[in-house]
Formats: sequence, structure tokens, C-alpha cells
Amino acid sequence: MISPQPELMMLVAAVVVGLVQLLWAAGAARGQQNMKWAGGARDEAMPLSGVAARLDRAYRNFMETFPLFAVVVIAAYLMAKLGPLTVYGSVLYVASRAVYAPLYAAGIPLVRSVVWTAAMAGIVMIIVAIFQ
Repeated sequence: MISPQPELMMLVAAVVVGLVQLLWAAGAARGQQNMKWAGGARDEAMPLSGVAARLDRAYRNFMETFPLFAVVVIAAYLMAKLGPLTVYGSVLYVASRAVYAPLYAAGIPLVRSVVWTAAMAGIVMIIVAIFQ
């Protein structure tokens, strides 16, 4: 049996982080948006506020970065460019994204931005490994 590559395991872990964020954001939203609206066509926007709005923005931000992460991990795997830099970059991305949403929900601005930058650095590390 072939052992799984750490980078691919981190890709799956990132999907779990995304699912948790989706469910957390949706649960918080349902506290402000009634089920009739949620089960309908949603033609009219029902704005969110407070923690629910922050969780929604954190999830949307995850969805902006996750495709980039997924593509570079898969590219590094297919190009046989896996190594320490791709492992550390993958772990950095996933760990940072796991911490980002709770920081955003708590309304902690500066640290949240540093964590976002760390996640982006993880993606850049993988890109650097691909071009080495």
C-alpha cells in the first residue's frame, strides 16, 4: 500500500476546515435569518450582522484562497516537486486557515491579518518549490 503524501493529507484537512467554516457560518446565519427565508428562493437579500456576518466573510475569504492552495498542491504532486518546502507550506496554510475564522469571529483585526498573510506565505512556499 502506498502511504499518503503529507501535502495531500493537508489538502483533505483544508477541505475539513472549509466544511467546518461553512457549517459554522450557516448556523450563525440561521440565528438571524428565518428558516422560511433560508428554504426559499432567497430572491431578496437578508443581511447579516455581528458574528454571523464575520463568519460569512471568513468563509468567503477561505473560498477565495482554497482553490489556489488546491491547485498548487496538486501541481506539485503531479510534477513530483514534493519536499520539505511543500510540506511546511501546506501545514502553514491549513493551520493558518483553521485559526483565521475564530480570530475573525472574535473581531480581532491585526492578528487576523497576520494569520491571513501566513496562509498566503504557505501557498507561496509551494509555488517556490514547484519552480525549483
